[in-house]
Parts: sequence; C-alpha cells; structure tokens
Amino acid sequence: MKIKPKKTPMREQDPKERIKNFNEVPFGYTEEEAVIEAERCLQCPKPLCIEGCPVNVDIPGFIKAIRERDFDRAIKIMKNTNSLPAITGRVCPQETQCEERCVLGKKFEPVAIGRLEAFIADWEAKRGIKIPEKPKPLNIKVAVVGAGPAGLTCAADLSKMGYDVTIFESLHLPGGVLTYGIPEFRLPKSIVEREVNYIKDLGVKIQCNVVVGRTVTVDDLFKEGYKAIFIGTGAGAPRFMKIPGENLLGIYSANEYLTRVNLMKAYKFPEYDTPIKRGKVVAVIGAGNVAMDAARTALRMGAEKVMIVYRRTEKEMTARLEEYHHAKEEGIEFHWLTTPVRYIGDEEGWVKEMEVIKNKLGESDESGRRRPVPIPGSEFRMKVDMVIVAIGTVPNPLVAKTTGLKTGRHGVVIADENGRTSREGVWAGGDIVTGAATVILAMGAGKKAAKDIDRYLKEKYLNGV
Repeated sequence: MKIKPKKTPMREQDPKERIKNFNEVPFGYTEEEAVIEAERCLQCPKPLCIEGCPVNVDIPGFIKAIRERDFDRAIKIMKNTNSLPAITGRVCPQETQCEERCVLGKKFEPVAIGRLEAFIADWEAKRGIKIPEKPKPLNIKVAVVGAGPAGLTCAADLSKMGYDVTIFESLHLPGGVLTYGIPEFRLPKSIVEREVNYIKDLGVKIQCNVVVGRTVTVDDLFKEGYKAIFIGTGAGAPRFMKIPGENLLGIYSANEYLTRVNLMKAYKFPEYDTPIKRGKVVAVIGAGNVAMDAARTALRMGAEKVMIVYRRTEKEMTARLEEYHHAKEEGIEFHWLTTPVRYIGDEEGWVKEMEVIKNKLGESDESGRRRPVPIPGSEFRMKVDMVIVAIGTVPNPLVAKTTGLKTGRHGVVIADENGRTSREGVWAGGDIVTGAATVILAMGAGKKAAKDIDRYLKEKYLNGV
C-alpha cells in the first residue's frame, strides 16, 4: 500500500471565528479519518515511538486496533498504561516525544499519534467509559498530595493495584495545571472532569481544599495511618524579572492571569464575578506554551493587539510548534530578541509603557540555547496597557518546609529516578522535582513512583507478596 506522505488533516475552527470564543480549536478526527491516519503506521517490529513515550503506551498496538476498526480494543490497550488519554492526546508535545521517534517521520510526516489518542478517548466517552474490574483490596492507605497529572497518574496506578488511595488537593477543583493553567480552547474543562471522574471510579478518593503543609502536614498523614505519601504538587509559584515598575497595576504573572480566566472563569463574566483587567494592548513576556496560552487568552478576552516579547529568536523558543502556529494564525505579533528593562506607569499606577532593549545572540548557555546579549543604546519604548509575565514557575515554598525532605535550587524536591525522597515513605515526582516541564513527563514520574511505592509497601507490610 502506498503511504500517504502527510498527516490526515484535522478540521478546526476558522481563526477569525475562534478568537471570539473559548471553544476547543480542533474538531477531532471522525472514525473514517482516524482509520485513514492509522493506515499510515508502518507497524515497526522494533517500535521506537514507545521509547519516546514517558508512559510507554503500546502505540503500534492501539493504532493497529484503530486500523482494524476495533476501537474498543484500542482504548483498552491505551488505558493499560495511560489513564488520561483525552488529555495527553491534546496537550502532549508529541513532536518531541513519540512522533519524533516515528520511523515514517524520517521521510514523510510522522503518524499523528496524539490525534489518534484523543480520537480513541473521545470515541469511548461517547459510548460510556468502562471501568476495569477492581482488584482485591490490600487495606493499605496511600496519600497523594496534589491532583495534577503526576498525582492523578500515581493514584490511578496504585488504586488499580489494590491500594486505598486518597488525593489531597489545595484548590477547590482537581486537575492542577490542567484545570487552572491550560485554557478551555486547548483543553476543555469538561474533558479534565471526565478523566478525573474515571480515576475516581477506579476507587481513588479526592479531598479538595486541603493544603498539605498548612491544613495538615506530612507527619499528620503518617499519624492518620497512611503508609506511603506521593508529593506531586507541581511548580505553581510564578517568577518575575525583578525590573523597575513590575508592581504596577495591569501587570500579571501568567499563573495568576490564567487561573483567574480558567479556574475562576473570568471569561464568563458577569455569570462568574471574577475581577480581571481586559487589556487593549497586551504584551506577554516569554515564548513557552504558557506564554502562547496567555497571549491567545488575552485575545479572546477582547484585546485589540497582543504581542509576544521574547529575548531570543524563534529558533530558541520552547513553545510547541502547533501552539506557535495557532498563535500566528490568530494574529499574535512576535517581537524577537527583545527584553523589557522597565515598566512605566500613569498617574494612577497603571502600566502604560514598557522600555525594552534589543539583543543579539551570543554563546550557548547551560540550556544549550544561544544566550541573548543586550545591544547598548538600542532601548526603545512600547505602548501597553497590560503585561503578562510568562517566564517560568517554581515550586510552592510550603513543600520545602516538610520535615526531613531535602530540596534543591528554587525549592525543587530532591528525589531519585524512582521518585524516592530523602525521607522514608515519601516519594515525589513531576514539576516539584524537575521544575516546570510537561504533562506527560509528570505522568511518567507518577507511574514510576507508583511502581516503586508498590515494591516498598509489599516488602514492608505484605511480606514481599
């Protein structure tokens, strides 16, 4: 059979229309489109795509099932290793993971693995999600701190093994960054809710509005009978540039801005009474996925002009190419090799301008990317009435106060390759260990920790059974 060189296109909202709403941008594959795309898979005897997946999904296996129109088998194969397929199919950076390893990609476009993953998850949801048979209970309690991707994955895997798992979440809704950080047009909250409900149906309990480290401590959890604790609290504290004027009104961290819009539904004002400024000329500082999310959100919140201001070039940005492509389609302006040096406010304390300096690229730094070097005398001003700073996040400092837990630079928890921390019985994984990274890497860390927690608990409490 002749292989189609390009991915099967996925229909999506017209850019002129979608900037006026928060509805999901792609429409997803139909059954016919999914089968056509699945037929592009070479079914390699040594599939490298699996090696590129942090949760080791049997990619050729589920794609083969789609090709044979056995969608029920496809979702079963998927859920053997991935409890959140509708989410990962939408937000995973497949182009640098599974799809980057796809052999077909050496000559043509790689198989659209992420699109097929989302398709099969949505196909199942339309027909009713099946819950696997519950194992024999082991009567051992495990606590998971944080209901984001790492915590949900760790909890799901442990529950499937028979452990009595409770997740403690500080916000009023589970999902972590999936709920507060990623906008509705990229990941609808109904899908997060759907996948969280699946994990609850596996037997996992979720207690919201509990701040571990403040409401209860790790020591309290051990006293309550939990035999192991997994910490997956992410990296939710924003970073700023520490330049003059950064405390002016109208300057947000991307974390605060996206939380107000996504979690507190400011986009549905006045149905939801969440205060937020709706800037007309908005500058977003940074060029990662969060910056793209913030810029596209500002556009949908009514901005007339939104600019991404980044100190390096397009080549060094960390955003997914798909998000960058969508942002360009929607009319976001990009100002490369440009760094803010100060903000200027009006008489009432609102930001009205920012002074920036142009850069050239120097030698590579520790990230492997060429370092921006300011060009003396190149300063100029840009008119803005709102700024969103999206230059990264660090872990919540509350975690570092846990007794016996060693932490490193920026407060990350130090853990080994299985997630074991310096304190016995405590594991950690995801952004709290690595710093801000991706959803799928956090899920991979949750899976590794679950396996190691199981090994530890069996050796200690179940006589190695």
